[in-house]
Amino acid sequence: MTTPESTQQSPPWGGNIKLVVGLTIVAVVAAFMVRFQNIIPPLLLTFILTYLLHPLIARLSKATRLSWRMSVNVVYLVFVVLLVASFTMTGLALVQQLQSLISVIERFINSLPELVLVWSTTVYKIGPFQIDMSQYLSTSNLEEWIQQVISIVRPALGQAGGLLGTVAAGTASILMWGFFVILLSYFLLADMGKVPAKLVAIDLPPGYDDDLRRMARNLGRIWNAFLRGQVILFTLTVLVYTVLLAILGVRNVLAIAVLAGFARFVPYVGQWVTWIVIILVTLFQKSNYFGLEPLQHMLLVFVIAIVVDQIFDGILAPRILGQTLGVHPAAVLVAAIVAANLLGLLGVVLAAPVLATLTFLGRYIARKMLSLDAWPDPEEEPEPVQYPWVSWGNRIRAWVSALPRLRRKDQ
Repeated sequence: MTTPESTQQSPPWGGNIKLVVGLTIVAVVAAFMVRFQNIIPPLLLTFILTYLLHPLIARLSKATRLSWRMSVNVVYLVFVVLLVASFTMTGLALVQQLQSLISVIERFINSLPELVLVWSTTVYKIGPFQIDMSQYLSTSNLEEWIQQVISIVRPALGQAGGLLGTVAAGTASILMWGFFVILLSYFLLADMGKVPAKLVAIDLPPGYDDDLRRMARNLGRIWNAFLRGQVILFTLTVLVYTVLLAILGVRNVLAIAVLAGFARFVPYVGQWVTWIVIILVTLFQKSNYFGLEPLQHMLLVFVIAIVVDQIFDGILAPRILGQTLGVHPAAVLVAAIVAANLLGLLGVVLAAPVLATLTFLGRYIARKMLSLDAWPDPEEEPEPVQYPWVSWGNRIRAWVSALPRLRRKDQ
């Protein structure tokens, strides 16, 4: 009679083996990122798109009782139709307006020495008062300051113009990578409904299960607050600026609206860049719908832009973004500059959530290294994000449902 062979558990790895394996994995990942750095941005875009569309597909599947694959098909069909329609209507116009916007700024930079010289030698009259600017400004200091500004701004404009030229010339490559991103994210989402939860479950290290689960909840809240919130703010900013600037008769509406949207990702500096561009465009614009002088038109558009930004910062942004875990806007600005050099425009978008993630993980590691409690404060239930249009929709539904009762009272 044969007896089955006894199964023996393999011996655990020692500290040296774990260190060697860990360093080898880090070296392989680093080599992969250096060798295939061109494919990193499309992969990041793929995971971002997957992350953004997943809750929408889940809600659609739950509300309509459609299968997961059918819900993915419906969402991606609508998404592709909207993407193609927007690209067809605004793609070429946006590039042309961005080129026109850069040319306006370049024209201003080239004429800046003459303009400043005129301003510095002009005598301004305000009622009975006269202000001679030549008494307060030194021409030599102004010329030195102007040259410094030009030396900083001109290379940035040259890079922006070169980037637009690359985008216009590499349309086929952009479309190919866009198709790759959409297709890969589609397959990732489509297969999520097939994978059982048991297959993706991970055996957590003993004693760290609570830490890792709490860490996952906090990181999920970070990315929900920053990424989804910023994407929503970007979309709303582009729509609002497009409508308002079109009504006010400002040229290069799409370019300024997109610039204002991306300015949401860069604290402090972003809004000032948008305002300066609006001032330059309206000052160099010879005519407008209202028949105002360029200075009057500039002041009107500038004041409205400030009011719109204050509404976004004071009302919409706090409700959409929620808590930011104490990440200072100045730190986000520095992170955006660093990330822009590494990943370009995508780095600016991801600067805030990556910085918040690193801050959270760094705080956890520091407390562990100092033998302190990793979670000194009890975990609080996160406040649900209050999207303004949800409350508006609830109010409209309540008003519509109350109409029959009001009619019966009137009768």
